[in-house]
Amino acid sequence: MYDVFTAAKLRHTAGRPKPAQAAFRVLSEQDFDNACAEIMAWEGYAPTPLVSLSGLAKDLNVARIDYKHEGPRFGLGSFKALGGSYAALRVLQRELSAQLGRTVSLEEIRNGEHREACAGITLVSATDGNHGRSLAWGCQRFGAPCRIYIHAEVSEGRASAMRDLGADVIRIEGDYDASVLLAKSEAEENGWFVVSDTSWEGYTEPPRDVMAGYCVMTREACNTLDKPPTHVFLQGGVGGLAASVAAGLRQFYKDAAPRVVIVEPELAACLFDSAKKGKPTTFEIAEETIMAGLSCGEPSEMAWEILAEESSDFLTIPDSIVAPSVRLLANSETGDIAVEAGESAVAGLAALIAARQDPVLSDALGLDGNARVLLIGSEGVTDPDIFKAIMAGANHV
Repeated sequence: MYDVFTAAKLRHTAGRPKPAQAAFRVLSEQDFDNACAEIMAWEGYAPTPLVSLSGLAKDLNVARIDYKHEGPRFGLGSFKALGGSYAALRVLQRELSAQLGRTVSLEEIRNGEHREACAGITLVSATDGNHGRSLAWGCQRFGAPCRIYIHAEVSEGRASAMRDLGADVIRIEGDYDASVLLAKSEAEENGWFVVSDTSWEGYTEPPRDVMAGYCVMTREACNTLDKPPTHVFLQGGVGGLAASVAAGLRQFYKDAAPRVVIVEPELAACLFDSAKKGKPTTFEIAEETIMAGLSCGEPSEMAWEILAEESSDFLTIPDSIVAPSVRLLANSETGDIAVEAGESAVAGLAALIAARQDPVLSDALGLDGNARVLLIGSEGVTDPDIFKAIMAGANHV
């Protein structure tokens, strides 16, 4: 069952962790508290499952593996439901407060008291799929127009899901980073508001709100675990998810926070390259990875501030171990509860399995029989056609 993982070639570089400051400065405990209070008040809120993979833990000779399954989140299929919608609400709050000359509460907007005014505030973003779906869902709920920019490799299934939520979807010929640039330029030309999950110079508030929204997932996991994990494997992308979870774990566990291991596709390794160079570094994407949500070439500068201090290790994984990881979970190959996960959800799982087949890498990561590993299953089946192909045996889609 593990032959493909044994054959996989992972790259590893050590991080330069420092005494935690950014985990409290960039994303404050108050930021997290505010986001949790709001999101937990939304209709349909329920904690997502923390699945114990005890059979896999036994196979890999680690003490335990806990998988935070975000597939059921608000019916949108991923953790992104927490970030984009909350950031949209905060953008509307700031703009409406400026228009009305008073502080407008999140509750007022949530309850529909400003739908007419919201109809004149257009929100835009670039996405690989899940962030855009979350933004479209939020805009539909709050009454704001929504424009979503997607790149050539985003599946039509994911595009249709955003259209079904009322978004105007604009597909471009380039990659994710090109879609980000187009969203920014057209927003500037038309007076629209960008709600991005990545930050750049002079643009920080919405990405901070996005990351703050993700804290709900981390708080739920921490409140469920009976003791701190020793390791957390976090998928990369632009770094927003990883930075939010790392900061949340640091704030919750303080000095007992787990070792942070960042996992990226070898085809989109901007955080890995940033770690090697010691500064945010753009990765030139030449080929798209199967992990569509992680196909990002430019790191979020705000997220990097946290990851530079919190991350002990950076790994890249080949696409060859992604589909087998999806099937392992869905088919209960280790005797654990079946979990239907998307391609980007299993990056940490795939890296953990492969690392445990390599004694040298296991030792470098501090993995042994006492390890308690937390994994973030960031998405469920967000594209049924791709999931069906993987379950039928496809390793590339």
